[in-house]
Amino acid sequence: ALSAWNQFIAEHPDAHLLQMGEWGELKNDFGWKPVRLLLDRETGAQILFRRLPLGLTLGYMPKPVNSGRLMVDNELFWREVDSICKKNHAIFLKIETDTWEETFQPSNLQAFKLSPHNIQPPRTITIDIKDSEETILARMKPKCRYNIRLAEKKGITVRAWDDIPAFHEMMTVTGGRDNFGVHSKEYYQRAYELFHQKGACELLVAEFEGKPLASLMVFANAKRAWYVYGASNNEERNRMPTYLLQWEA
Repeated sequence: ALSAWNQFIAEHPDAHLLQMGEWGELKNDFGWKPVRLLLDRETGAQILFRRLPLGLTLGYMPKPVNSGRLMVDNELFWREVDSICKKNHAIFLKIETDTWEETFQPSNLQAFKLSPHNIQPPRTITIDIKDSEETILARMKPKCRYNIRLAEKKGITVRAWDDIPAFHEMMTVTGGRDNFGVHSKEYYQRAYELFHQKGACELLVAEFEGKPLASLMVFANAKRAWYVYGASNNEERNRMPTYLLQWEA
């Protein structure tokens, strides 16, 4: 049940955004079926299945909880995963762990093949934000610090926003400019609704004289926050709105 799964996630402050129950509900509304495996209070995974022709599916396990421990040697867990995949007629299961690649060493390694294709970005940057703003700024490259301050001097302001249609329009502009795929307006709306109501998502906008220039959707769970979706239009770019936006986020 979703409530039992959310309780499990609440007990694991390091759980990734993509293992939150709300993420499964979001994907469920857009063609995926979430299946949640709970072995005990330490071991669980949310697996997503996408329908294919002929009654088949493909399975996807993004960033399972306690990835490091699961990936080493937990035969019972993998047997249960295999059983779930068979019940859902999966032709394969794609796993993206929430650990360094080198720690993926299950005993039955021959069952796994390293994929050249990524669904999530294969690398990310984690920033500790416990320090003071001055300390965080001091760790940045001078040009980045300069652009943040420049944006402030040039009249850029950042605030919480809820205009999903305008955000989607901005995403479409950015996707066209930078050549990446963009979700539907309904997808962003549903993501915002599911996570914002529990205080786990905020949509922020950078403006100049009340005119939106850039926006990002940030998600959070316990000790971590994720910059997932970001966009900017082609106006007033010399004011560096994206720098101040990400700094405020």
